[in-house]
Amino acid sequence: MEPQFRFLTTTDGVRISYATIGQGPPLVELRPWAGYLEKDWELPEGRAFLEGLAEGRMLVRFDRRGVGGSQREVDDVSLNVHVADLTAVIEALQLQRFDLLGEEDGGTVAVAYAAQHPERVSKLVLWAPIVFGEDVTTPEAARSLADLMRTSWSLARRAIADMAFPNGPIEWQHVLADYLRQTVSREVAAAYLESTLAVDARAFAADVTAPTLILHRQGHRNVPIRASRGAAAAIPGARLIILEGDVGLIYFAGEPELGHLKEFLDEGRQPRAAPSAADVHTILFTDMESSTALRQRQGDAKAQELVRVHNVIVREALAAQEGREIKHTGDGIMASFASASQALQSAIAIQRGVAAHVQEQPDAALRVYIGMNAGEPIVEEGPDGRADLFGTSVDLAKRICDQCQPGEILVSDVVRQLAAGKEFLFSDRGETALRGFEDPVRLYEVRWREEG
Repeated sequence: MEPQFRFLTTTDGVRISYATIGQGPPLVELRPWAGYLEKDWELPEGRAFLEGLAEGRMLVRFDRRGVGGSQREVDDVSLNVHVADLTAVIEALQLQRFDLLGEEDGGTVAVAYAAQHPERVSKLVLWAPIVFGEDVTTPEAARSLADLMRTSWSLARRAIADMAFPNGPIEWQHVLADYLRQTVSREVAAAYLESTLAVDARAFAADVTAPTLILHRQGHRNVPIRASRGAAAAIPGARLIILEGDVGLIYFAGEPELGHLKEFLDEGRQPRAAPSAADVHTILFTDMESSTALRQRQGDAKAQELVRVHNVIVREALAAQEGREIKHTGDGIMASFASASQALQSAIAIQRGVAAHVQEQPDAALRVYIGMNAGEPIVEEGPDGRADLFGTSVDLAKRICDQCQPGEILVSDVVRQLAAGKEFLFSDRGETALRGFEDPVRLYEVRWREEG
């Protein structure tokens, strides 16, 4: 499990770094203003927490403007632009409905977005949220700390780290102070602090309709507990859980928090069963132009970006139709579905997602091929506990994919028959000889482009 990094440019011209981790129903996380994707992943505590959070989900994260891998020089860090940045990431990934996690001032943005887009947010989780800045500190104290940031960023970083880990260990204090040094400039840090502590999002909080869980550590000093109590009072029906401890970062000593968070998100949802050898699976293969050829023609960076685009589009389409990613095949992904209709819907969403990306970026050399078959494959559990599929039905799906032209979806007659009466459009491509199969196989092309 590794983050898949991408970049976008907002409508006001700011470059934003974002990433996805894992697969499954999407969970969008808004880190505090000083969060840095790559540094979080490098820290053992951060990586452990993120892997736990992404288990069974597609975790979406992004660096806030002015911070981390996003554009560092920015003038505007107001709440409105952060909501716009979040919206840009959601639209880039074509997310329709998702869970939302906001931490500290990331909670401010999450509350504002959830209030403005109730149709998108399934569940809302807030960690030590800041809904009203004066619940955190006085305006005078905020100005003093902002002045310290501008005049002595080194001293301010140590003060923030000491408050985040008031009882140590000192090693963690040093780690956080250095993390801040690498993450954000003194001027941007001061601007964030001033904006965060001047905010009043209580009107947004009153309009939140998503089921909401608020988590807070009793001794959190950067954000006192009255802030979470105020948020719980402002958000209709919000549930507040107060936990022991005084560490200010969610993923340091964060096992209880992770457990509560995942339990809340999973409430009322049926877990997907692992594949069974007795089940009929519809098997889908995607493929894209050889990454080796792409690297030779476009260079490593552009080729890797196309692989990331492919993976994001495919995994989002799988999640929407309860598809199960079996493995990455180098230039594509193999997946399995419980029904042919779900597999076909996913395949169509993939090709439409690729077409939309190419329309937005005409120079993108992304071309995807999709082949499908259905049958009863052999199921074997690998050393990592993940189920893999083998056998003739799998081999045939791969050979069908090999017959595709760019942008095509080809399926076997079995898939067509399983989806009969479901309003999919098929064109008969006739019988085709496939390598490794003695008899020709009748193939059908799925028509996915919208007419007109």
